[in-house]
Amino acid sequence: MPPEPSPEQDRQFMHRALELAARGRGWVEPNPLVGCVIVRDGKIVGEGFHQRYGGPHAEVEALRVAGEAARGSTLYVTLEPCCHFGKTPPCTQAVVKAGVARVVAAMRDPFPQVSGQGAAELQQAGVQIDLGLLAAEAHELNAPYLKLLTSGQPWLIAKWAMTLDGKIATRTGASKWISGPESRELVQQLRGRVDGILIGRRTAELDDPLLTARIASGEKPPRVATRIVLDSQASLNLQSQLVQTAREVPLLVVAANTASAANVAALQKTGVEVLQLPGKTPDERLTQLLAELGSRRLTNVLCEGGGQLLGSLFDASLVDEVHCFIAPKIFGGAQAAGPIAGAGVELPSLATTLSKPNWQQVGDDLYVRGRVKTQA
Repeated sequence: MPPEPSPEQDRQFMHRALELAARGRGWVEPNPLVGCVIVRDGKIVGEGFHQRYGGPHAEVEALRVAGEAARGSTLYVTLEPCCHFGKTPPCTQAVVKAGVARVVAAMRDPFPQVSGQGAAELQQAGVQIDLGLLAAEAHELNAPYLKLLTSGQPWLIAKWAMTLDGKIATRTGASKWISGPESRELVQQLRGRVDGILIGRRTAELDDPLLTARIASGEKPPRVATRIVLDSQASLNLQSQLVQTAREVPLLVVAANTASAANVAALQKTGVEVLQLPGKTPDERLTQLLAELGSRRLTNVLCEGGGQLLGSLFDASLVDEVHCFIAPKIFGGAQAAGPIAGAGVELPSLATTLSKPNWQQVGDDLYVRGRVKTQA
């Protein structure tokens, strides 16, 4: 028997599995991102990743590539292999049948039908199990999946473009265009991998956006996001681009129970879904909306403003990730809007901060992105 891979080799192969897993982003949700590498005699004999929702799992893909070479191998996977029948058969059965000798999984799958049972089943079948290698990296990769599973709410991404002096529009409300074409293309790509795009009624009124993913290369985006407008009175303009395209791209208007029945009926007649929530305040309805989106298994939701909506989300500590584009322009004006309204914090020490922020120049703009640092 050849020697098992060294700890350093284990890390190297798991890093590769994590790289593969990330390729499924936008394609597999609400399922987790999973990558798999099969190694025999120190060489990779099979690789795979979960490529699309409902499709073969990463382990099955990698085993198919490896074929007979999988017998006696070590299998590296970013998430504990499943042991239940879902849209596909259990991966544990495929692993045992292929004769894999050892499985190294980055983390346990908290999904109730798996959660340790997959590892136990493999162990009972005589497969050596090692759990926890690069667990932190695996948790970070699948943070949206884990949040949806544990909290019932989607991963919330806040996005805005602003000038050097922190304005998202001029004093007259004009905002096209603050960022450059390269930044706007990145936004289109971001839209193409999320499940929902959320704005307030005021932003819909001022910008008349389409909120679809229009990628310059012409490639079909991984997902078609549901466009979501917070509009307490269901008064969205029937001639707006959003309403006019509601039969082609899903549009959800979130209103109060007190919204005019005539307004609701008029929107519904155009193909708009109107969701009336019982909350007495916009903040209450926002919390209820996130629970509803979670129940619909929307994994990633992009919030594009405006300032009042973003402010409410930050005030309630609901934002998980930030994407900000800073253009080398100055609007000035005391009445010109900034990106984040709401109550804000009282002290600098209470500021929302990003964990390991990434700074990148995109065209003439500065692109800052990162995940919100959780409070200790």
